[in-house]
Amino acid sequence: MLANLSAVTTRVPELHYRIGSQVLGHFPGRHRSSRGDSGFEYRGQAGLLDAPDPRRLDLHASLRDPFGDWKVRVYSQRKAVPVVMVADLSASMGFVGARRRLDVVADFVDSLSVSAWRSGDSFGFVGCDATLRTDLLLLPTRARGAGTRLARTLRSLQLGGPSGASAHALSSAHRHLGRQRALVFLVSDFHLPLAEVEGVLASMAHHDLVPVVMWDAVELTLTARFGLAHIVDPETGRRRLVGWRAALREQWFEALQQRRDALLQLFRAHRLKPLFIEAGFDADAVTRHFHS
Repeated sequence: MLANLSAVTTRVPELHYRIGSQVLGHFPGRHRSSRGDSGFEYRGQAGLLDAPDPRRLDLHASLRDPFGDWKVRVYSQRKAVPVVMVADLSASMGFVGARRRLDVVADFVDSLSVSAWRSGDSFGFVGCDATLRTDLLLLPTRARGAGTRLARTLRSLQLGGPSGASAHALSSAHRHLGRQRALVFLVSDFHLPLAEVEGVLASMAHHDLVPVVMWDAVELTLTARFGLAHIVDPETGRRRLVGWRAALREQWFEALQQRRDALLQLFRAHRLKPLFIEAGFDADAVTRHFHS
């Protein structure tokens, strides 16, 4: 069983993320922290009574101290951080273009969970449609393979039905993130009212948030220059027959650009840097997002 799991994880592309600020975790990891007193990154000096480790005694600082106190060097320890994906699982996330959008989410989960495990971080998942998907809820864990099993479940999942008509539960997803500051990937197509998106971003302001916008070129492109086209709302199932013409085509592309600009402006207002995924999942693109 362990051998098979090891073979699976070695085939999963690994991504590399980093936290902009110092973390406040309790478990050892790979992220910079301002906690601990026996690590390897020099943080400053403290009194011997505050940091009782005579091995790190600083004689020069002790001799310079006007009060004659013994001084020791303090070194910060690197800490772990929870990594959580909050995913929109409404019916529109089942859109099939170059690939099914939910399969791209599953690839992301697979890569992110393996990368978190290799970094010593815990991984969690919160799926939302109109209600919280308790059947897919994964509280942050360091168990190896938990994310791989979840990704397999997501690939077999069929979205839709009454609960898939909206993603309202995203507004309450923060209740399952815990008090510790976490790295949160908010994954959605963001086909939501801007006021609702703003509320979701505000509810997660305590965490290091990365909005992941999943679009598809097929979804955003009109192949025919004119003629009739069937338009389907994936969340309500409503179908309309629309006659395309040059003026309507221009309005379509203008509305898409306005939507993109509005989302970017909203993210900038919250000091967030979004990640756009408009094709299949690319672990290197996610890495470049953090290191560019």
